[in-house]
Amino acid sequence: MTDHKTAEAVLKKYDRESNTVHYAGWPKKIVAAIAITFSVFQLYTATFGVLDAQLQRAIHLGFGLALAYLLYPFRRAWTRDNFFHPIDILFAVLGAAAPAYIVIQYRELVTRAGSVSTPDVVVGGLGILLVIEATRRVVGLPMVTVVLCFLAYAFLGPYMPGVLAHRGLSVEQLVSHLYFTTEGIFGIPLGVSSTFIFLFILFGAYLESTGLGKFFIDLANAVAGWASGGPAKVAVLSSGLMGTVSGSSVANVVGTGSLTIPMMKKLGYHPNFAGAVEAAASTGGQLMPPVMGAAAFLMAEFVGVSYIEVVKAAAIPALLYFTGVWLGVHFEAKRKKLKGIPRNELPNPLTLIKERGHLAIPLVVIVYLLVSGYTPMRAALVAIVLSIACAMLRKSTRMKPIEIVYGFERGAKAVLGVLIACAAAGIIIGVVTKTGVGLRLASGLIEMAGGMLLPAMFFTMITAIVLGMGVPTTANYVITSTIAAPALVQMGVPILAAHMFVFYFGIIADVTPPVALAAYAGAGISGGNALKTGVHASKLAIAAFIIPYIFVLSPVILMVDATPLTLIVATLSALAGMIAVSSALCGFLADHCRLYERVLLIVAGLLMIKPGGTTDLIGCALFAVILAMQYMRVKKAAI
Repeated sequence: MTDHKTAEAVLKKYDRESNTVHYAGWPKKIVAAIAITFSVFQLYTATFGVLDAQLQRAIHLGFGLALAYLLYPFRRAWTRDNFFHPIDILFAVLGAAAPAYIVIQYRELVTRAGSVSTPDVVVGGLGILLVIEATRRVVGLPMVTVVLCFLAYAFLGPYMPGVLAHRGLSVEQLVSHLYFTTEGIFGIPLGVSSTFIFLFILFGAYLESTGLGKFFIDLANAVAGWASGGPAKVAVLSSGLMGTVSGSSVANVVGTGSLTIPMMKKLGYHPNFAGAVEAAASTGGQLMPPVMGAAAFLMAEFVGVSYIEVVKAAAIPALLYFTGVWLGVHFEAKRKKLKGIPRNELPNPLTLIKERGHLAIPLVVIVYLLVSGYTPMRAALVAIVLSIACAMLRKSTRMKPIEIVYGFERGAKAVLGVLIACAAAGIIIGVVTKTGVGLRLASGLIEMAGGMLLPAMFFTMITAIVLGMGVPTTANYVITSTIAAPALVQMGVPILAAHMFVFYFGIIADVTPPVALAAYAGAGISGGNALKTGVHASKLAIAAFIIPYIFVLSPVILMVDATPLTLIVATLSALAGMIAVSSALCGFLADHCRLYERVLLIVAGLLMIKPGGTTDLIGCALFAVILAMQYMRVKKAAI
């Protein structure tokens, strides 16, 4: 098992959101008081009704900025465990005061909507700068760089070439739009953060407190630990389960990887491959409904469909992705003749379910409530209460009253990364809507692709991967959906398929070198080479590079215009295709693959993954021939 300090160091290095200061004494109590009050406010408005949009979002941002500036200091070297630095106190006060200005002046701002006074400009400008500085501290420089580029573009429009040119904005125009409307900082991303996302993250914090994560790992061990390459399959299964409530690829890598990666190395997996397995599986957790790294709620708002429609659309692609990773692990184990863990060393699954299965009840209930038509907010509220109640069913999992209160604190701290990222993303959206650059970029992509769909998809893919590098899930989706998705929509791609396309490639940036944060975190735990781990992770995550093309060309697997028959056929065909592609990349099916077999398997896999009766039949026949040849070769060698 990886040392706890090592795992924590890796998490803080590659997941900036986790790199907080741990205070002691009275600073700890102050932070706890602010965080608990924040959670109480969110629960109160969720229970009794949210405030007017801008008021709700302003209070949400005020709490978030105050906590962010205290927990993420200006310079780590200036801080002490029992002392706030005066600069951080000043920033925290300003961070709370700037949004409070909207709350205090709300009626007056409404009556003179569209016009801003000098004090408005000063406070609004300060608020924008405070959001940018908080983004630097909490999210990191990649996100700040994108935000600053868009702000520069807002002012430099008259000097831009070609389709990028626009009239330019004054400081007053920009501040008014970004800070005093619901189309900038206080736009849809922060609105979703102040309602749905906070509650789901609080729900996740309570599930973690009850020990659900350890239960998932133990259950995965019991179910798959005995199979060929057992620990690697445990990593895939447990990361997929954790992904249902997790909001971070890197945090998932460290959380499950600190247990699974040493197990994989002990079995015989190379450190590079062990880290890659966990990175690919944990990144896939962001694609797994119902949370999808908190992006599911934003996607519902951006696309204009119900949240449950997004969840339904994401289900089969997520299944295909994890199937691809599982198969990659399986074929690698068969190629290296790696055995599983002896059954007598594994926990009994029935015993686990009997002793700790009640911890998963809230997760089952929340899915049921969402499918039954409950709003995400109401479902999350019920699930939070239920997670505490279920933990009380057994003495071994029971939570003390103080632990319930601490859950409020953990939830508020956990939301900061998403909250700040959403506020920063609002700046980007505000500039895009004010300048119209989104349509211009879309037109540019279409022109570059010569008006053809496949080249447009390729260029959109590259754009999404580049924009997603080093950016957390939520902000990642906001950026890619704003900049890259409109091009596909303009070419007639269903809007849900277009948004899911850019979401997938934005996420897969976490395992795509050179900025593959999840892979680097996996390498940090395994002791492997970061770049080689990233390459292996990209190969294991090959499904994420293929599936988006499929659901754009044929949205059946997103359950768009799908009948039961077409859905079953498309899913089974895609699964068979994943077997072929995974075996080709690994170099093993029933036997070690020769070069021409690997090429033919890739062709067969792509033909089966691509929707269409003729292509499916050709791919299936080609796959069957190669499989038969390898079985005959194995049989001949055994004689």
